[in-house]
Amino acid sequence: MMKIKSLLIAMAAVAATAFTLSSCSSDDDPVNNYTQYQNAVDQEVSAQKQKSGNKKAILLVAFGSTWQQAFDAFDTTKAAYEADSRFKGYDVFVSYSSAICINRAAAGEHVADGAQVRNYYAPNFWLHAFGAAKYDEILVQSLQVIPGEEFTRVINYMKDFANNSLRDLDDEYLSKVTLRLGAPLLTDVDKDVPAVAKALDAVYGSKAKNGVVAFMGHGNPNDYDTYSANVRYTQLEEALQEINPNYYVGTVDMPDNYKQNVGERMELNGIKSGKMYLHPLMSIAGDHAHNDMGGVGEEYWDPMDPESEDNSWFEYFSNKGYELNENESILMFGLLEVAGVRKIWMDHTANAIADEALDEYYHSMFPEE
Repeated sequence: MMKIKSLLIAMAAVAATAFTLSSCSSDDDPVNNYTQYQNAVDQEVSAQKQKSGNKKAILLVAFGSTWQQAFDAFDTTKAAYEADSRFKGYDVFVSYSSAICINRAAAGEHVADGAQVRNYYAPNFWLHAFGAAKYDEILVQSLQVIPGEEFTRVINYMKDFANNSLRDLDDEYLSKVTLRLGAPLLTDVDKDVPAVAKALDAVYGSKAKNGVVAFMGHGNPNDYDTYSANVRYTQLEEALQEINPNYYVGTVDMPDNYKQNVGERMELNGIKSGKMYLHPLMSIAGDHAHNDMGGVGEEYWDPMDPESEDNSWFEYFSNKGYELNENESILMFGLLEVAGVRKIWMDHTANAIADEALDEYYHSMFPEE
């Protein structure tokens, strides 16, 4: 059986320091907040474990969002895990790694738009609660798209837990508990990339026959391109274009793969007009999808600076002469809402349970070496 500690040590050299606490306002007492958050999570975990009688837990870790559509996507994903026979005997929970998203969701940032007030907590609170509840097995599933900067946070949370960083858990228990790690969506270039391309084409193939379908991922700046994972976006575009040359993949943060670069590639391929569809290549449709990709109107377009990064993809390509309609061209669905793509994340969880060695992923995390 592969214990996660050895994997975490191997990755420690490139892992960034994780957040331990959700950020607080200057008027808050961080100690009180920490205790309050931990108590809330402890109570939820204890109640669930007592109700189910399960001895194993799955923690789904997303970056986070404050939109109701995102909340619904996480609810649907949690329900899909609970209904899947491969995960029978596991209690399933959802966590955010972004302190900003945690705080804003709890504050009801989009209540005026119909969103609920939701309390999501950082992974350290959940892991500590699992330890206090003495789960025999804990599996953390990354809901990141690539093994990039946010994935290192997931790893560091697990490191801190395994090393009993707060020194308040039972060391004997920690020496025996089984820890597992589920890989991000596009971890393996040979398996995951073509599988995701096929799943996306199954949903959007008819649109690609009539125009360009451009996917907008997040990506990382070069200084934060952990595991050189940005290359997965390029590889996904290549895999999609083997199916249909009308597919393109760009990002908001990967150098040389912004919307302008997507437009340049389209023009080089002779596509200078015609219909265009936009889809977020992120787990959920959140702020980036609604603003950076699908923002419509003067607020999202500066005619004095057409190349501005503040211009949305919708306005940028519309002003380039492509045919985009607000009601038809913006495909506002996160990847967790695409059942075929969600299944790939779930397959990674099943692989982790089956003790699929992550060593085979190590090289693919450094694809340029």
